[in-house]
Amino acid sequence: MSDPTQMAAEDLLALYARRALSPVEALAATTERVARLNASLNAFAVMNPGALAAAGDSEARWRAGRPIGPLDGVPVTVKDLIDIQGLPTRRGSRLTDPAPAAEDAPMVLALKAAGAVIIGKTTTTEFGWKTPGDCPLHGITRNPWNFHHTPGGSSCGAGAAAAAGFGALHVGTDAGGSIRIPAAWCGVVGLKPSFGRVPQWPLGAFAPVAVAGPMTRTVRDAALMLNTLARHDLRDPYCLPDDARDWRCGIEDGVAGMKVAVLRRPGFDAPVDWEGIAAVEQAAGLLMERGAEVEEADPDLPDTRAIFSRVWGVALARLVHSFPETRRHMLDPGLLAVAAAHTGLSAEEYMEFETSRLAAAHAMARFHQRYDLVLSPVVANPPPLADAATTNPVEALWTTWAPWTAAANLTRQPAISVPMGFSPNGLPRAVQLAAALYRDDLVLRAARAIEVVQPFPMPDLG
Repeated sequence: MSDPTQMAAEDLLALYARRALSPVEALAATTERVARLNASLNAFAVMNPGALAAAGDSEARWRAGRPIGPLDGVPVTVKDLIDIQGLPTRRGSRLTDPAPAAEDAPMVLALKAAGAVIIGKTTTTEFGWKTPGDCPLHGITRNPWNFHHTPGGSSCGAGAAAAAGFGALHVGTDAGGSIRIPAAWCGVVGLKPSFGRVPQWPLGAFAPVAVAGPMTRTVRDAALMLNTLARHDLRDPYCLPDDARDWRCGIEDGVAGMKVAVLRRPGFDAPVDWEGIAAVEQAAGLLMERGAEVEEADPDLPDTRAIFSRVWGVALARLVHSFPETRRHMLDPGLLAVAAAHTGLSAEEYMEFETSRLAAAHAMARFHQRYDLVLSPVVANPPPLADAATTNPVEALWTTWAPWTAAANLTRQPAISVPMGFSPNGLPRAVQLAAALYRDDLVLRAARAIEVVQPFPMPDLG
């Protein structure tokens, strides 16, 4: 393989170390690809004018044999819900301040300290509120496998950029599936880490359930990126203490001896098409062949649909009401519809839903005393058309968007989307693996075990 845009971060780093490739050459190949293809995909909110200088600094360090960190010179993108000093954070909205951010968010600070070259900020749905990949400010983002379809959201630009070869590593955020859904529809790996593993600041509308994490083309790259992102930052009051482990350690150990539960009901009768079922059955077969014990099991969850609907709706209502009424017409109409449907919740009612969320977390913790992993679909259906209007979002949340992903946000446990072949229409399929809270290592191991026997290509974009 000679094209840097097709390479994993681990491969780029190995070539840098041998002086067979420079960070400037890798960046040049990436920016050329972006210039040629992004007009069709619309994956970027803004490009970073400092990227070339950062790549030049990295090249000088590698030439001297003194890289500053584990990602030195690797092209990276960051979702436009996350602050980068000197660049605006527009969050996909016409109502946000266009002024540059004053300081770096925690994960951006960590990426820069590791030597990563940030090439730009990727598109998001407005404030990360929905799954279809469009927003009022930047328009429609499209799927690299088929431009007629959405890449999914809310990390739509990150998913499209990862699949298209616009950098090796990408930061997404996930409050109900916003890393895993676009990863599934774009045929890449999307890791939602345990809650608190990756620090965030400022916190967004979905702070009690939201995380940031890697979107990459390989599982090993997701683990490599997690090494950098998972660093304590005092600005985030939810942040876990530093864990000095290399998340790649043990990733090749496989799944022999693990107990895997196939989940058919995440607290309610979640919809899934036959392609999603087939992907789960295929993954179950692969895991069994690798020595895992796989069986169907039910954790007896409360209705996670009812719990998450209120968490989601109340957060969006609060967000909408933070803007003057005279300007709210500039927001995504679907966002306004959700906010209107979830106003007027009392503090007592909210606490009842928080109690239900904790009950779901408790049920999953008990379940993981018996099972190392939970295997399920990621999405209910193939990606919708990119140009389709968003209709009835309150219902769409559970019929087409996040019926299989939101539960892991409520329980705060780690979950990963890993590609699992193709549907007959040529679009990617995927499955989701979840583990007990703080056992991010197990989802990485299992996803890697699948990836080894089921490698996934990039789309042929020329």
